[in-house]
Amino acid sequence: MSMQAPIRLNDILLVLVVISSMAAAIIFPDFGSRFKVLPFYCLMANFFLSYLSIDFASVLKAIKGQGVRILLFTVVKLAILPVILYLVFYYVAPDYALSALLLTCVSTGVVAPMISNMVGGNSALVLVVVVITSAVAPFTLPVLIKIVAAKEVTISFLAMLQMLATVIFIPIAIVEIIRYLMPRLVAPIQKIQFPVSLFLFALINLGVFYRYAPFFRKEPSVIIIAMVMAFVLAAIYCVVGIALFWKGSMENQLAGAVMLGNLNNVLVIVFSSEFFGPVEPLVAAMYMIPFFVIVIALRYYRHRRTRAA
Repeated sequence: MSMQAPIRLNDILLVLVVISSMAAAIIFPDFGSRFKVLPFYCLMANFFLSYLSIDFASVLKAIKGQGVRILLFTVVKLAILPVILYLVFYYVAPDYALSALLLTCVSTGVVAPMISNMVGGNSALVLVVVVITSAVAPFTLPVLIKIVAAKEVTISFLAMLQMLATVIFIPIAIVEIIRYLMPRLVAPIQKIQFPVSLFLFALINLGVFYRYAPFFRKEPSVIIIAMVMAFVLAAIYCVVGIALFWKGSMENQLAGAVMLGNLNNVLVIVFSSEFFGPVEPLVAAMYMIPFFVIVIALRYYRHRRTRAA
């Protein structure tokens, strides 16, 4: 098991940048409006940087012998659990039902294998699920929105599909082209990945949240509620992820929690700001906090289970 600190300095810095840039957009909307055309392209650039660390050839090897288990988990992750949580939130907290649907059925975050390493999970399994859900989510997410939330949403299915497919598949294609034609560029780009990602996160929030400044100023309590909802969802994801692998090893239980809990919330921020808002992108942004707090919770779970055994 990795002996890294539960929360690293970089993680704290990332959360601070996300929250401060969101606050800046709300307090200074005229400044934020200057970046309104950037979120879509910044998201693609962020995915490009993230996918550089994934070797898609090694993923194919990791799938061998785990196909059925991965398939079942993917179906639960992208189809069954999103519907269940949407219905639960629809009756308990209807204003946040769409947020629950979007966050639950989005792909597993590309940093999930790193998080899995930090808590001692099955990182090979996590890596495979990252790649599979990234490829499948652009198709399943619009379908679920149109089927489950049809009464609330009148958005074109093709518009949603086109947006998601563009931001996911073009960065993957560029990464593979660079790996094949200019492999020497990979290492230098990876060295600057974190500071560039921070800058991209800030630009995304500035370009998204300025448009909701009047709403948040009028309803500041929504920000606190959104944070609470983000933690509630994170807790549900961890519990369900562990339960799905309850009869398996500790490493697989932790991997299950990571695969559900560490999701592509930045994609949800940009996607929901295009088609929904303001609550949905806000909850997605607030999820950045439990995104890393999950590490502490899972390490505590592993410690307790190990002592009990």
